[in-house]
Amino acid sequence: MRSLSGDSDSASHSAFIESLSSFSRLHRAQRWEGTFGEFLATILPPNPAAMARTSHQYIWDMLRWHGRAAQPDMGDSMRARELFKRELFGIDEPLSRVVDYFKGAAAGSDVGRRLLLLLGPPSGGKSTLAILLKRGLEEYSRTDEGAIYAVKSSPMRENPLNLIPASLRAEFRERYGVDIQGELSPWARECVEREFDGDFVRVPVERVFLSEASRTGIGTYAPHDPTTADIADLVGSVDLAKVAQIGDEGDPRAWSWSGAVYAASRGMLEMIEILKVKREFLYLLLTMTQEKNVKVSRFPLIHLDETILAHTNLAEFHKFLQEKENEALLDRMVIIKVPYALSYRDEARIYQKLVSGAPAFRNVHLDPHVLNLAAVFAILTRLTKTEREGLDMTKKLRLYAGEAVEGVPESEATRLHAESGDEGLNGVSPRFVINALSNAITRGNTHSLTSMELLLAIKDAIESDARMESKHKKAWVDHLVTARKEFYNRWVKEDVHRAMFASFEEEAQQLLEKYLDEVEASLDHRQVTDPITGETRPADERFLRSVEEKIKVSDSGKMSFRQEVVRKAMVAFKVGEKFKLGSHARMREAIEQYLFEERRDVLRLVTSTARPDDDARQKISVVQQRLVSEYGYDEHSAKEALSYVTTLLAQE
Repeated sequence: MRSLSGDSDSASHSAFIESLSSFSRLHRAQRWEGTFGEFLATILPPNPAAMARTSHQYIWDMLRWHGRAAQPDMGDSMRARELFKRELFGIDEPLSRVVDYFKGAAAGSDVGRRLLLLLGPPSGGKSTLAILLKRGLEEYSRTDEGAIYAVKSSPMRENPLNLIPASLRAEFRERYGVDIQGELSPWARECVEREFDGDFVRVPVERVFLSEASRTGIGTYAPHDPTTADIADLVGSVDLAKVAQIGDEGDPRAWSWSGAVYAASRGMLEMIEILKVKREFLYLLLTMTQEKNVKVSRFPLIHLDETILAHTNLAEFHKFLQEKENEALLDRMVIIKVPYALSYRDEARIYQKLVSGAPAFRNVHLDPHVLNLAAVFAILTRLTKTEREGLDMTKKLRLYAGEAVEGVPESEATRLHAESGDEGLNGVSPRFVINALSNAITRGNTHSLTSMELLLAIKDAIESDARMESKHKKAWVDHLVTARKEFYNRWVKEDVHRAMFASFEEEAQQLLEKYLDEVEASLDHRQVTDPITGETRPADERFLRSVEEKIKVSDSGKMSFRQEVVRKAMVAFKVGEKFKLGSHARMREAIEQYLFEERRDVLRLVTSTARPDDDARQKISVVQQRLVSEYGYDEHSAKEALSYVTTLLAQE
């Protein structure tokens, strides 16, 4: 056994080393350095358009490059979302708008002259989106497709094509089919004249690699105290030490080109909490976005090509809206709301990502419903009540998760969300839930956390939160009760039921086929032939209704439900597939509930712990083992689940 484990570990190590080697081979970028003349002769001709890309075009190409392995039938916009797929969940609409922004800007649309502002609640994914874009740029710049060249040693890493004089650019366009949109910086202009006597062909050019750490093509600005913030953090200032050496404050060499806007040249500048900065900062950034240049003292306009991605929270944005003088600034922004996820399945994926990287959870077992249950609670706090009759919060939550709800078409989810434009901008944050989980684990020093322990941990976090009003606390505690009653109770009973009966899936499939036979006979007004006696009889309406009533299909709605089931069964038949329980979510739920009701007495007997005999004890042990081996429980959570279901059955 030990030998097998050793072999497995060795294979795992080898596989990881091979992954590292493969990554290194893929991203081993070839460095290049030469004169501008050599650049024009060897680097430019194979792909002139790539050498003349703007920052928006470069980012759009980067997004498509990251989606190159996506399915062939995907459009460009869908492919471009692949970069975010593994890290961001439940915000497909905002991601689509971000992708559309870059697509439009790359095509020359006027949105390229607008600052991109992400607006949303804390811990909603804004910073993660920015981080992913920055990582994507770093990786792309090390590939052949993402090769980017600059005037050597330029603090702005400006495009070497900017060296071509204005009088020759029309000829360049005719020869290579691309436009040159930039201008030389004061630094480069002074360098060409002083070091190369105006002979720009001899100016050195090098390949550069975008990197946030080295402030190359990626910049980040986070505001500190607005009263002491200096615009020099963005555009630099006179370097007095260099002035002493050079003797002229107007010499570009005497200027400190360390501002964030220069670091982000040719790439992206992330502005964190942008609306906290002084208004002069905003005017500078928005002018730079629209005009592609910045004005600092002692120098003419400095051309800068970069994409500005900013983000802020709702409180700062609402404050900004109240000041009328900001209307002109708002017109020069593309504002994209980034709300919290509204599908509990997506929210649970966020928690899974967070706990998988947290040391506190490394050796802790979570029962199979912990994260989903926490997610249900979180989504309930974010939803707004609907005025539609017969549609409560739990039904709305299920619709948003893609689940079928009786009497409500699946397309209704989109309409409901459109009616509640600010839905997801308030409510509990993922960080709040993860903190509650962490506290439950560290305080209890436990290695196993059950769903009920999770609910108690969140309840404790709500009640101990000094920032919340009592009315708000009561509403959130009520959501916890709803999550337990409407979701967890059903989930845990299903687990115990399935664990009790090994033949559950086979028996359920047989029941589904019986239901289909009876429904088809009922719809066709024909007799059913008994397979054993050969006798004929009418369709068993009593059986059909006993199944349908488990999911509250009304008598008036039974025909449309039956027709829908038969229609889906026919679709499966036409493509050569078997109609199974998983083919129809509501049908699966009905069959499971039907079986559960049939076995209720047996379930009560087996889960009873009041002085069980040896036979009952053996049955309990088998159920616990199956919960552990097949349903994701451990010994502690399996025992708790059985005890909880016993209590539920005693109350019914």
